[in-house]
Amino acid sequence: MVADVQALTDNFKTPEKVSENVRGVVLDYLSVGLDPRLVTIFIQSQIPEIAELTIFYLNIVNVGKLEQNPTVKTELKQKNFGKEIPVGFLVYPVSQAADITSFEAELVPVGEDQLPMIELTRDIVKKFNTLYGKNTLTLPEAVLSNNQRLIGIDGKEKMSKSLNNAIYLSDTKDEVNKKVSKMYTDPNRIKTTDPGKVEGNPLFIYLDAFARDQQEVKDLKKRYRLGKVGDVEVKSFLAQNLNDFLNPIRMRRQEFAGDTKKINKIIRDGSDHARQIASSTLLKVKKAMKINYTF
Repeated sequence: MVADVQALTDNFKTPEKVSENVRGVVLDYLSVGLDPRLVTIFIQSQIPEIAELTIFYLNIVNVGKLEQNPTVKTELKQKNFGKEIPVGFLVYPVSQAADITSFEAELVPVGEDQLPMIELTRDIVKKFNTLYGKNTLTLPEAVLSNNQRLIGIDGKEKMSKSLNNAIYLSDTKDEVNKKVSKMYTDPNRIKTTDPGKVEGNPLFIYLDAFARDQQEVKDLKKRYRLGKVGDVEVKSFLAQNLNDFLNPIRMRRQEFAGDTKKINKIIRDGSDHARQIASSTLLKVKKAMKINYTF
């Protein structure tokens, strides 16, 4: 799913930013190997049933629970809304619950920071099924990755496009090199000969995730702790590994980007298929609530 409606919660005054990025996200999906014959790629705003389910779910979620949601609290600080918090942003976890339940998802891959969202979804499902029938909505389970969460290249929070602290799948070799050269490292290391801290250091977090030669990473860590290798050498090694990782992705992206008609068809077919499933879920919900009117 391309969550363009959710993206509008903090971009409502600049919707063109969202619309411009929709195709880019689809290209990201295709470039990393998602096969539209096996997965459904669709645009959130093209499935109005999600919005309708969101409205229903809002009636069984209280404001206090949303305000105390750890993920929401963290993101509110990041967005600097102050007292001008858009209602749409505050309730977007409920919309996420609609995203999940619309398609009867049983397993939901998430990062650890998104676990509160899954717990809220499970709470909504349990409450709804208690009120209207135990088999109406599917209770989802979270699936966590074994990989460590990547922090931002600025050393703060997680890597996020909205925080402008990310390396993108669409970045060129030069863009990756430039970003890596500016990456946050050990702030207490003034000279190359100073012993450096590896733990929590973004350079080594990324190397643990992307370097093919982990023995070389172990050697770099040892030398870094002893003050026998500089940040420049470590960054050069990281940039090389990131570019090696991204090269096949760039090639696939270039192939798809040149075929606009194919991209449009993938989006159109995926959205049509997704809407069929969401419509079935919504009908089941309305029947359970006894509001499936026929006049």
